[in-house]
Amino acid sequence: MRDIVVTLAVFGVLPFVLRFPWLGILLFTWLSLMNPHRMAYGFALNLPFAMIVALTTLVALLFSKEIKKIIWTRETVVLLIFVLWMCVTTIFSMYPVVAVAQLEKVLKIQLMIFVALILMRSFDRIEALICMCAASIGFYGFKGGIFTILKGGSNRVQGPPGTFIEGNNEIGLAMAMTVPLLFFVRSRVVNPPLKLFMTVWTVLTAFAAIGTQSRGALLGMAAMTAFVWINSRNKLFSGFLIALTGLSIAAFMPESWYERMGTIKTHDEDASAIGRVNAWWTSFNMAKDRIFGGGFDCWQSLTFSMYAPDPSNVRDVHSITFEVLGEHGFIGLTLFFTLGLFTWLSAGWSARQARRMPDISWVADMMRMVQVSLIAYATAGQFLGLAYFDYYYMLIVAVASTTWLIKRRLAGLSDDEWSRTRPEGFLKGGRLDLPWPWKKRGSALARQNY
Repeated sequence: MRDIVVTLAVFGVLPFVLRFPWLGILLFTWLSLMNPHRMAYGFALNLPFAMIVALTTLVALLFSKEIKKIIWTRETVVLLIFVLWMCVTTIFSMYPVVAVAQLEKVLKIQLMIFVALILMRSFDRIEALICMCAASIGFYGFKGGIFTILKGGSNRVQGPPGTFIEGNNEIGLAMAMTVPLLFFVRSRVVNPPLKLFMTVWTVLTAFAAIGTQSRGALLGMAAMTAFVWINSRNKLFSGFLIALTGLSIAAFMPESWYERMGTIKTHDEDASAIGRVNAWWTSFNMAKDRIFGGGFDCWQSLTFSMYAPDPSNVRDVHSITFEVLGEHGFIGLTLFFTLGLFTWLSAGWSARQARRMPDISWVADMMRMVQVSLIAYATAGQFLGLAYFDYYYMLIVAVASTTWLIKRRLAGLSDDEWSRTRPEGFLKGGRLDLPWPWKKRGSALARQNY
């Protein structure tokens, strides 16, 4: 039954993608983040849905009237250079066969990232992308939160097998990134029952992130909370809410959770932490010795025998920083850090500018919550090897596109000259170019309030 539902959902949307290519980005995002086919048990389990959607989107874009230009900002320029550098490091990789295989996966993701940078030319489309990211991971947050509550926090929340977010640490990071995005969606809805539902969804996702028993996710949530409190207008009230939430979670979680989280302080005695530090030194030593790094998936026994303090302790690097450093050298790490810093700064700049524009003031809230999500990625990512996670790069698309749109506005260009922008957004009265059967362009039915 699941196979049929997923297949009908994907192929049912494809005709609309042919008419409106930007819907292909949303569909691809849903497939790549939520991986609904990985929850099936039959023929849909290994069907190449993402490839089918990607090809359909490219064909639709080719024959559409969409502007076929990449949105170039400082972020997208650095991203392009980073992708090209990864191709170079693959040529000089220590293990060419596995490196080429991983490069192919990364390039497929980056291809759709740059296609998104062509199509995300309006605020309502960007908002739709953010909502799709939030809903895709939020699906696991919703059911994971219920699972955590029903089990009393004694069992770990896991992600779908065979995906980026399969392990408890990976899904924990993804959920931590999703909490602020769900909070943004909540702020955009006005219907009281729906707002209540979004509140519950956000809280359940936060519970699920804690319920993964991931120390990285806990640190990411803590860093997010600190940022939100520092930037809140009413620090006394927000501090009270944060303290109340923290105490509630602390009272709910079992002793086993405290024992695992307590190893953050005693990392020098924890075997897992010791192995990670050993891998981090391996990464550093390899980068010093090889300007191009070791290439993708270089974390093999031979590598540790050459560069590790303890050659017998072979394990994955488990850190976005040391993953990029080891695989692509100091140049690759510089590009990776520069990309993250530029994205962070642009999100803050866009938020400040949008706040001064009454019709798109909601964009400021969106960019602030994206900043919070980036904090979760940067913090929890120091203990997880998710440097190529497409979720992160979709947020970069959102920030780069928003920055580009706002700069166009400040330059005095009207919407008709540079995009089909509906500044209101699609959650509050925005006009989506969706092919609903009853829709007529410019009709009242095309505008919906939630």
